[in-house]
Order: sequence, then structure tokens, then C-alpha cells
Amino acid sequence: MTIERRLARAGFTLTRDYPAPLERVWDAFAEEDQKLGWWGAGDAIESGEWTFDFRVGGRDVAEGKFHDGPVSRYEATYTDIVEHVRIVTTYDMWQDGVHMSTSVASLEFEPIDEGTRYTHVEHGIFFDQFWADGPGREEGSRGLLKALGNYLA
Repeated sequence: MTIERRLARAGFTLTRDYPAPLERVWDAFAEEDQKLGWWGAGDAIESGEWTFDFRVGGRDVAEGKFHDGPVSRYEATYTDIVEHVRIVTTYDMWQDGVHMSTSVASLEFEPIDEGTRYTHVEHGIFFDQFWADGPGREEGSRGLLKALGNYLA
């Protein structure tokens, strides 16, 4: 079978206000035990490899197999971290060993009267048979932010 070689680009911005202090929201990203409490697909996935190295130049890896489905692999590098202000990463995703995308994401944290405003901005390039997966990435990110909200509550 021949794979059609193509690229697609997708970008999105998600903003959430969490009724939690900025430090609490920040720690949900910056401390491994807390990130494990909300990150990922929960019971929908059998966890595999996990690496957490929260520092500029550090790498995170999260791999898991969806029940009766594909193996998903996420590999991120932290390119900029300003404590309690922002996190910038570049990351790659694989599905069943096939490279599906490369993205850059900025995560911004802002104190507000009601708690913390979190803004996630992402730009991705999707490869070959995954060229139409941009909307799915946004939906997956929405799910992660919902899980974060549940964790913070």
C-alpha cells in the first residue's frame, strides 16, 4: 500500500478559568505526582512508558495502549519555563509507531480574582494519513483541560 505524502496544519487556543490559586494550577504541571493525577486518558488506556523531566531541555514521555485500539506515544521537550507564568514545549505524537505530528504549545498562567486563568495555544503539523487529525487534537486537549479541572476540584 502506498502512503500519500501530505501535510496539514492546525492551530487552536483554549482558555479556562480554574477556581484554584495559581500555584496550585502550576504545580499540577510542574510536580510529577500531581501530573500523574490528571494527565492522560484515564481508564481508557493501559499505561506504558512514562518519563517526567520538568526543566528547560527536559523531556516528557507518555505512552499507552487504548483498549482494543492503537498505541499512542507523546514525547515533549520543554523549551521555556518561567515559574508561575508560562511553559513552552515542542512535542511529537506517534500512533502504533507511525509519526503522526509535531506541535509547539504554550501554556500560560495568570492570576485572576476567581483563581487562575490558563491559556493553551497550540500549532501542529500533521503528517500523511494523519493530515485530518487537527480537530481531534483540539478535542483531546479539551479533554485534558476538563480532567485538570476535575483534579483541581
